Amino acid sequence: MACNSTSVETYEYVLMNMSNASDSQATPLSAPLRISLAIMMMLMIVVGFLGNTVVCIIVYQRPAMRSAINLLLATLAFSDIMLSLCCMPFTAITLITVRWHFGDHFCRLSATLYWFFVLEGVAILLIISVDRFLIIVQRQDKLNPRRAKVIIVVSWVLSFCISVPSLTGWTFVEVPARAPQCVLGYTEFPADRAYVVTLVVAVFFVPFGVMLCSYMCILNTVRKNAVRVHNQSDSLDLRQLTRAGLRRLQRQQQVSLDLSFKTKAFTTILILFVGFSFCWLPHSVYSLLSVFSRRFYYSSSFYTTSTCVLWLSYLKSVFNPIVYCWRIKKFREACIELLPQTFQILPKVPERIQRRIQPSTVYVCNENQSAV
Repeated sequence: MACNSTSVETYEYVLMNMSNASDSQATPLSAPLRISLAIMMMLMIVVGFLGNTVVCIIVYQRPAMRSAINLLLATLAFSDIMLSLCCMPFTAITLITVRWHFGDHFCRLSATLYWFFVLEGVAILLIISVDRFLIIVQRQDKLNPRRAKVIIVVSWVLSFCISVPSLTGWTFVEVPARAPQCVLGYTEFPADRAYVVTLVVAVFFVPFGVMLCSYMCILNTVRKNAVRVHNQSDSLDLRQLTRAGLRRLQRQQQVSLDLSFKTKAFTTILILFVGFSFCWLPHSVYSLLSVFSRRFYYSSSFYTTSTCVLWLSYLKSVFNPIVYCWRIKKFREACIELLPQTFQILPKVPERIQRRIQPSTVYVCNENQSAV
């Protein structure tokens, strides 16, 4: 069964016949393996939804956490929440039953929502990487919460504009019989192929190239700064320092500490970038092969390949909140505070005593400070 976007009836008839003929040659996974993958996907839905929801709640409830970078992270978490709710449950059901129960129109809608939320998540990662590049390499910290909100709105609009043509019929979308989700199908129309190339390039290849260049420049800058600081410390003679020299040394130390803070934040974003690349490179190659290679699209192994690639792409929505709690101390502490008292292993320290133990906790971050 196929959901065709072209108005040429003859071509539609041929594609439907080819799809129906290939259904009999499909080799779905064994029932135990499909059920296991579906159960794992349901766990991914729960973990991804709860983890990303906690991130959004923390940023919403705490004014001190509403820095520009945290607003971007919250937007990334929201896009992962919507991906978990709008796409993953239907894929899990189709994995178990090996049949699409939700109709042709919802098939196209689910495919559009899938690309829409993925595009938004990728756009946020791209914005964050460019922001880190400007801060560390160019020494320009221009992204404040107000500008971040404007950029977030623009990113949602652009993601919608890129993904919505697939809803209006610019692509051939296959209703699952050989795949656990509505996927881009093989087509020979140049316009359809051009749109798919644009979609995949916007989702992966352009963001990957920009982020890779940004991170290479950042690594080079960090290496140069580390060498300069090391050389200055080796040649320093405290006995010959004047008062002006001491002030200059204090400024250099402050710059070094600030750069160290920014570098730690960069490391967190770099881990997100590696996770994005690992989860989405196979899916991008798979999508291009599906549209351009008839042999691959109608092969008996297409169901198995689709299952593995789609499962890997959904893994990213679970990966992000785990990284936040692992790398970002403020998020980790906020997560512990959100837990009910019965689930907290250690007793909660009274706020008055906590201020004595950690005097820095009485200070509130200003709008330009980051929690990462």
